[in-house]
Amino acid sequence: MLSLSTCWNSHRFTEGQHIVSEARGCGFEWIEISHGTSISLFPGLLQCLQAGQIRVSSVHNFCPSPVEVMIDAPDAYEFTSHRKEDRERAISLTKKSIETAVRFGADRVVLHMGSAAMKPFTDQLEEMAHQGAAYSRKYTELKLRFVQERQKHSAFYLERARSALEELLPVAESHRVKLAIETRSHFEQVPNESEMLRLLSEFPDHQWLGAWHDFGHVQRQANLGLLNHAQYLAAIAPRLIGCHVHDVDWPAKDHRIPFTGGDVDFDHLLPLLPADIPLVWELSPSQKRLQITERLVEWRNRYPHLG
Repeated sequence: MLSLSTCWNSHRFTEGQHIVSEARGCGFEWIEISHGTSISLFPGLLQCLQAGQIRVSSVHNFCPSPVEVMIDAPDAYEFTSHRKEDRERAISLTKKSIETAVRFGADRVVLHMGSAAMKPFTDQLEEMAHQGAAYSRKYTELKLRFVQERQKHSAFYLERARSALEELLPVAESHRVKLAIETRSHFEQVPNESEMLRLLSEFPDHQWLGAWHDFGHVQRQANLGLLNHAQYLAAIAPRLIGCHVHDVDWPAKDHRIPFTGGDVDFDHLLPLLPADIPLVWELSPSQKRLQITERLVEWRNRYPHLG
């Protein structure tokens, strides 16, 4: 199942029908309703859904966006926040996202779990990599210090993520909607590779909880030498319930169209996926419609079983 995230074009329209028309024009029969999609677009999207013009693969938290936040900010409230009211607001908004999924006939909600409150290092590593210093001694020393510092914070923030899931899962189950923990782009964010495996192990065989693999996010960390992309994907594949598909220009410009000169080795990675999960093209608004259409044809020619 190939799907197109509304993060690519929802900002350009005031009517949901136009989002659907453009997605269909590119060759997609499914969409993901992403964070940042205005609730004012919902009537038109519902009209297209009811007319059989589109289907909805998934909803990305928070959807609809919190009314008090004027920009697209999926991390405005985090399950890991030190502020109790922010954690409670994140829970409340996620419950609304689950209701949105039900409204649109989708059975998956993609979650950002939060971040560790610590000095950020990822952006600094990415800038050094961009400057060609990814194998320097200074870079290696900084990365090692980063990993060690991040580990000190792991248990505390992982517990907050786990607590949020324990509160949300009964709601998800009652609505028959799966919660998908997304892999993140920054090592400060939760969960990192080891935390993802630990979180999933806390809920073994839970049919309403799984992982959501973001190819671009994980490739960004792989480009920094923080993990092995294929090993990570293989480890979470048994619990995988969906993916965000996009490419990465070295080292960290993600949300690019596949096959446009980026780093993601789709030929090697796609065979690791389980069958019949949504593959959502999550693209930057800067990406051009014609190139999306052309690369989608190439995708279907290269991977006919994933088209």
